[in-house]
Amino acid sequence: MIMLDLFAGLDTHVAITLVLSLGFVLAFEFINGFHDTANAVATVIYTQSMKPRLAVFASGVFNFLGVLTGGLAVAYAIVHLLPVDLLVSVNTARGMAMVFALLAAAIAWNLGTWYFGLPASSSHTLIGAILGVGLANCLINGTPLAQGVNWGKAIDVGLSLLCSPLVGALLSGLLVIALRRSRPQSNMHKTPFQRQQVEGRKHPPFWMRFMLIVSSMGVSFSHGSNDGQKGVGLIMLVLIGIVPAKYVLNLDSTPYQIERTRDAALHLQQFYNRHQTALDAMFKPVATDSNIHDCRPRDTLRTADNLITALGDGSTYRNLPDNKRWDVRTDLLCLDDAAKKAGSLPNLSADDKQLLSNLRKDLTVTTEYAPTWVIIAVALALGGGTMIGWRRVVKTVGEGIGKKDMTYAQGMSAQLTAAVSIGLASQFGLPVSTTHVLSSGVAGTMVADKAGLQWSTVRSILLAWLFTMPVAMLLSGSLYYLASNWLK
Repeated sequence: MIMLDLFAGLDTHVAITLVLSLGFVLAFEFINGFHDTANAVATVIYTQSMKPRLAVFASGVFNFLGVLTGGLAVAYAIVHLLPVDLLVSVNTARGMAMVFALLAAAIAWNLGTWYFGLPASSSHTLIGAILGVGLANCLINGTPLAQGVNWGKAIDVGLSLLCSPLVGALLSGLLVIALRRSRPQSNMHKTPFQRQQVEGRKHPPFWMRFMLIVSSMGVSFSHGSNDGQKGVGLIMLVLIGIVPAKYVLNLDSTPYQIERTRDAALHLQQFYNRHQTALDAMFKPVATDSNIHDCRPRDTLRTADNLITALGDGSTYRNLPDNKRWDVRTDLLCLDDAAKKAGSLPNLSADDKQLLSNLRKDLTVTTEYAPTWVIIAVALALGGGTMIGWRRVVKTVGEGIGKKDMTYAQGMSAQLTAAVSIGLASQFGLPVSTTHVLSSGVAGTMVADKAGLQWSTVRSILLAWLFTMPVAMLLSGSLYYLASNWLK
């Protein structure tokens, strides 16, 4: 019924565009599943704690569960990397070109690195693709590059991507050192080959095997909760662009949520009135192209009036005409953008900063959402992709990073650190790379155990890390630029 309702009343060409767009997003998540799965199951397979097929199946299930319970913080952190003018015009042909360009670039790079067995990051790829279309949009519109991307959000995301592997390496190494000092003669410090040769046993010691399995499933769950949200955000962009009447606003919003939205607009007006002189000085008038909708913070009072008038005394969005729903969403995005920029006002009190933060949450409560079917579709795609394609990267992680084979303690330490750190990042809305956190964790354990690193493999991983984002930016930006010129 949900899928039938999704296509109800659509022209044939629009329905085909919708199917292709959703297919692209789900294909990206499917590829993400088998591209990143090896990182979650590499150690549990390599240490013979679980049979490969069982490990991959269990990883797929936990990826699925991670998407279902992961929330939406990361989803909209990714979406809001795009400039507001693209978000409020995503229902145009150019908006759809943007979505296709960034997804095509991300899929192409992911498949290429997977084919060569490199533990490259799907997160870096997707974020690079988003930044690429944002910068290309500047070239097309002749706007400053500073306005092409939400640079504040981009810096936050960049720091999380940069710091998370370093944290993973450090914590994994410290955990191995602690285990080595507390139980220096334990079998946990043997490799699978050593245990089989010395003791004739195939599996790790019981408790180490238990921890390897638990931490592996933890990585899978955390991967689903973090990377799955990225697919959810992309699908919402597609739905808002192609069938805006049904998805620009959460039509199931409660009267209380709508009342909070209305009150937030009113309070933002009052804030602007109190600081109008300073805000007018900060928000300079901008000459804009009349064919491109953008947000003008100087018009905050009028935008808030428009929103309050559109909402009226209504307690549901369903009574709004289709075009009014789009106007309400646009006004909400612009008011949120104005509140965010007002937060940088000099000499603003802590109370006013907290007020603006609270207003932003209320202004986005009915726009930052995802229907249950979207979350389930992404969960199925990610979980399904998890169950294939894992072999190429398992050997790289198990034997290619260190000069010696990985011990049970090293595998458990890297996995446990990755599961916890990625899970925490998801809760705080920070997109991180499962691939890089786990790979750097394994490298950290090798250094801690003085096993040494295979620099040829490490160099390949670092080169993939270095080139992923700029290559994805170049690919997506070029595709978007060509498509936009073709649409003129």
